[in-house]
Amino acid sequence: MEKGAFFLLFDARKTSRYSALVTPDVYQEDTMHFTPSPYAETESRSLDPMTTRGMVSSPHYLATQAGVDILRKGGTALDAAIAVAAVLAVVYPQMCSIGGDNFWLAHEAATGALHGINASGRSGEKATLGYFAQKGLAAIPLRGPLAACTVPGVVSGWDAAHALSRLWGSQLSLADLLQEAIDLAAEGFAVTPSLAFWLHEDCKKDSTGYRELQRLPGFARTFLPTGSPARAGERMRLPDLAATLSLIAQEGPRSFYEGDLAQRMTSWLQANGGLLTARDFAEHQAETVEPLRVRYRGLEACNLPPNTQGVASLSILNILEHMDVASLGEGSADHIHAVVEATKLAFAERDAHVTDPDFAEIPVEYMLSPAHGRDLAGRIDMRRALAPNAPLEPKGDTCWFGVVDAVGNAVSAIQSIFHDFGAGIVAGDTGVLLQNRGSFFSLDAGHINALAPLKRTMHTLNPPMLRKDGKPWLVYGTMGGEGQPQTQAAIVTRMVDFGLSPHDAVAAPRWLYGRSWGLPANNLRIEGRFAPQVAASLRQRGHDVQLTGGYSDLMGHAGAILRDQGTGVLYGATDPRSDGLAAGY
Repeated sequence: MEKGAFFLLFDARKTSRYSALVTPDVYQEDTMHFTPSPYAETESRSLDPMTTRGMVSSPHYLATQAGVDILRKGGTALDAAIAVAAVLAVVYPQMCSIGGDNFWLAHEAATGALHGINASGRSGEKATLGYFAQKGLAAIPLRGPLAACTVPGVVSGWDAAHALSRLWGSQLSLADLLQEAIDLAAEGFAVTPSLAFWLHEDCKKDSTGYRELQRLPGFARTFLPTGSPARAGERMRLPDLAATLSLIAQEGPRSFYEGDLAQRMTSWLQANGGLLTARDFAEHQAETVEPLRVRYRGLEACNLPPNTQGVASLSILNILEHMDVASLGEGSADHIHAVVEATKLAFAERDAHVTDPDFAEIPVEYMLSPAHGRDLAGRIDMRRALAPNAPLEPKGDTCWFGVVDAVGNAVSAIQSIFHDFGAGIVAGDTGVLLQNRGSFFSLDAGHINALAPLKRTMHTLNPPMLRKDGKPWLVYGTMGGEGQPQTQAAIVTRMVDFGLSPHDAVAAPRWLYGRSWGLPANNLRIEGRFAPQVAASLRQRGHDVQLTGGYSDLMGHAGAILRDQGTGVLYGATDPRSDGLAAGY
């Protein structure tokens, strides 16, 4: 590997389904002991990457390598996370870009402080209910210039994270952190199976001859330069994006929001029917926020406040805290049923209350109180499923990534453009693929998440962390929209209640409660590796169960880093469903 980076990559699909990663006969008594995975098919064992220094987990191996390189140069966990985020914005455009949003949860080792950064963009000043009503639209379009009605927050998030890193003592410039991303965009990178799949999926020919992405401004020029989607292993170059990233590195992150670059983007948007203005960009800033916390089995579960759905992720744990999850059996119908029912209750409250806190009073303290969690847990009948929620959003393409450095700083971060390839438009010659996060707004004036100018939509992105005695114990997260709180709960219960290793917890078969494309109601999808009696038992309780493939992209791409507080050893994990890598040095 380049620059001396050391990698360990294990693919559960090529060994056993899930193997026992750590057993008592392997390690001394003062180290972590993980419970053997119930999904093991053989006696073979694969091992989580381990290190006593720094660890990075991301859904793309080149992004992980960039993060490890920065740690080797003495960068902080935040520095490495910025480098990871920048590379992901180049090599994983189906999941994120610099035209999207990001959120950051950062533990500061020197003080024990927990920092939150909200870098989601507000709607444009011209984005009103009346505007869309005049166009006869009942919903904001999912693609095209009108879908890109919120300011991209990604670069402001990098800016805020870098400023915090400097306070932690970092000596690296933002240009240092962006260089690998610039080089990859300019020189090209190998198209991964995931990118190839989404290019082919979104650019299949239909009755008109082309899918909509090929018809949208700038998409074909940027991502289909030969006229057809690239295949896995082909080289992709993004020279316009390389030039934009170089400009940000040279002139600073505010150049994305003010000056020539911002003017080029907003002028192009307005010329193509978009709503965002130069003033919308110039007034955007990332915000520091106070993280939320609940207790779970003596640990401190942390996440970000609204406008994120972090409150829903924590609410699920707050409900499960009052249930004897460990007695249910890992991966059993009881285990899945308990988490799904807690999810329904948490989502009902989220959908009733969560929006931009500048536009509504949100009873977060009540929603996360132990007494309320106990009351909600009491509503769960282990023999019968609760009535389904209102149909949930079926999409959410995102990149979660985590870093822990040698001194104990830890970062859980997440970056997204909402749907695959976002709004599907590239702003002129900037190479900036714009998000469609604004399409999540409702055009119903009475809806809690109704569109209004300069408003942040309810955001599915939420970066979690578990702390023990005020220090990071588990840095974890996932992509997947509505699936994020559910997969977070799966990982936490598997590791905390059942003792699985990070790898086994991430790779084990998962479930997803929500709506599939084209269906009018929510169902419960479970991966095909579960025992047949699991699906049968769930159906008997009233769940509408649909089986998926053994390793389904629908379940999202998760990752985790565990820190053994006794030895300081870090264990990393990445998702076999992704193109990712967990690596230490």
